[in-house]
Amino acid sequence: MHEKDRQPERYVKIGNHLAQHRELSLTAIGLSTYIQSLPTGADVSIKALAQRFTEGETRIASALRELEAHGYLSRTRERLPSGQIVTRTVSYNNPPARRLKAAERPVQPPATAPAPARTEVPDPDPEPEPGPGPEPAPAVPEIELQARELLARLRLRDPRLVLSERDTVRLAPAAAVWLERGLTPSAVIAALTRSLPMTPIHSPAGLLAHRLRELVPPRLPAPRAAHPVPPDREIHPLRTCDGCDRAFRSPTPGHCRGCAPSADAA
Repeated sequence: MHEKDRQPERYVKIGNHLAQHRELSLTAIGLSTYIQSLPTGADVSIKALAQRFTEGETRIASALRELEAHGYLSRTRERLPSGQIVTRTVSYNNPPARRLKAAERPVQPPATAPAPARTEVPDPDPEPEPGPGPEPAPAVPEIELQARELLARLRLRDPRLVLSERDTVRLAPAAAVWLERGLTPSAVIAALTRSLPMTPIHSPAGLLAHRLRELVPPRLPAPRAAHPVPPDREIHPLRTCDGCDRAFRSPTPGHCRGCAPSADAA
């Protein structure tokens, strides 16, 4: 049942394609709804959103990437006349309609460019001296390489979990966190492929990103340091008394308690 009251002002329209999206997380759906309700020019940076909601910056950044992947958001870097670099964020309320219009838009034939005027070609400049070569790409940590191989092998467990190379590289840091917390690759694969939906998986990367984020195991507690034994409670090794050959415990060899006084008197 729904009990609906008329809202003459301060409301936002959200389509069911967003409210009932099967591949977006609840955080992403709520974040898109909130951004749609803001006026143009509002601050929707990750820090500003983290101050507004209880979710941390990591979860908000992940939700924004989800919205970008499904066409509900775009972010571009622009330079202002003052020289400051800012991020321009555009929120789209109906990506399916935009994709349909783009598919129906007729292809414009390329305009024929006029033939360039003939000019005299100057002598070529001498070749510049060879400069230093390009900087080598940063080395990928071994644990992240293991995570990439783990993600690539998921399709062997379920053919629906085919990832592109780009998605494999993008998700590898999140999978590496699982390995850093002591799980074996087979245990990570089992956790990511457990109880998969029976319906077709339209976005395996989105599904795995959600599971890597929400099912990450906790860190193991650090092993407790052994408490030192007080001297009065320390168990000493067995010794043989030099006087009566009886066994007794002592940190050093010598006489037992019964023979100690007589030995001192002698």
